[in-house]
Amino acid sequence: MSLELIRGDITRVDADAIVNAANSSLLGGGGVDGAIHRAAGPDLVAECRLLHGCPTGQAKVTRGYRLPARHVIHTVGPVWRGGAQGEEATLARCYKSVFARVSELGLRSVAFPSISTGIYGFPIEKAAPVALREIQAALARLSHLEKVTVVLFSEADLETYQRALEAVQGAAGGENV
Repeated sequence: MSLELIRGDITRVDADAIVNAANSSLLGGGGVDGAIHRAAGPDLVAECRLLHGCPTGQAKVTRGYRLPARHVIHTVGPVWRGGAQGEEATLARCYKSVFARVSELGLRSVAFPSISTGIYGFPIEKAAPVALREIQAALARLSHLEKVTVVLFSEADLETYQRALEAVQGAAGGENV
């Protein structure tokens, strides 16, 4: 069981599933969502239409089509509204919902973007610890899950996640993931 933080393009990651930071329509958008839809091809949006959207904090699964990943797990993160409206708890629910789908499908590997930290405005310094705590909990709980990769867009984002991982591991008594 391992956790890897990398800078890169999530559409090129070879994993059982990649996670899409989707909007509630699931029909594509900007950022990671648009990149995944473009790379997967038109069959992805056709399948997404059949899902009739997705509520914030939940996750739905489609095939990966032209992506190296067999599946795309779409989750709708919270829009940042200052932090007093349960955004951190909602973000944690996104990760829990994704890992519920990972468990149902018996997947061994999954790659995440930094959910909600793009156009939805969630400060990455606040999102990273939430993400890493949920990922570590899933790695400890799901025996079939071998690898979780977090794919960050920029070097600055990667460094933020690396600092957050050190802090989360320190708070957990220095356990390695």
